[in-house]
Amino acid sequence: MRVPGLDCMGGVLGEIARRRAKEVVPRPLPPFPETLPSFREALLQPGLSVIAEVKKASPSEGVIREIDPAQAAQAYARGGARAISVLTEPHRFGGSLEDLLRVRQAVDLPLLRKDFVVDPFMLEEARAYGASAVLLIVALLRELTGVYLEEAKRLGLEALVEVHTEEELELALEAGASILGINNRNLTTLEIDLATAPRLGRLARKRGFSGVLVAESGYSSRQELEPLKGLFDAVLIGTSLMRSPDLEEALRALVG
Repeated sequence: MRVPGLDCMGGVLGEIARRRAKEVVPRPLPPFPETLPSFREALLQPGLSVIAEVKKASPSEGVIREIDPAQAAQAYARGGARAISVLTEPHRFGGSLEDLLRVRQAVDLPLLRKDFVVDPFMLEEARAYGASAVLLIVALLRELTGVYLEEAKRLGLEALVEVHTEEELELALEAGASILGINNRNLTTLEIDLATAPRLGRLARKRGFSGVLVAESGYSSRQELEPLKGLFDAVLIGTSLMRSPDLEEALRALVG
């Protein structure tokens, strides 16, 4: 399989992706788990499902919180999370594959490996360490999105295909995405615009997309989630939850 061309990609996204590409070293992996809970089915439960994120740091926030990933996941599960996202990028997000494995051992919910996938071996890692789904960022993969989507399916993974612009949305739809994530954050400038997800979500439905819609980035209150109801199936929330002293109660306040 080909790897995406990253040399001309600017901003923080390009910096992180190029570093991750250099770090990929194929090696023996743990045996794939035989069965994993379905990410898609979890998000299609009634109401607006929350994907709660284990996120220790970010390029925009710096260090957010030092926390045991297993304990965080268990708090999220008690608080009503339908799925859990685990950052595995080590340099700017403080994550690791070991975090993913520890969360897999701690909870029965479907897990999303949140990273900058730029090599097919990263899909195998995700499956081996217990992820039900993997993040595929169209801004990185471009015309290779469909290829990586098919490889994920072959490995038994579901994929959250992430877009931020109308052009990326068209690429995702052409690739056959069935779980579409719309990121309010511009991955080049890191700026957030909460109008992005509703605008592109409506456009996706207008284009005939009938799959799962997920809104991502910037949400911290129930009021901010109101525009998503009836249009989106799920929302991914990380920073605002991780900044809360009580993860379980913070999540209950959003989903209650």
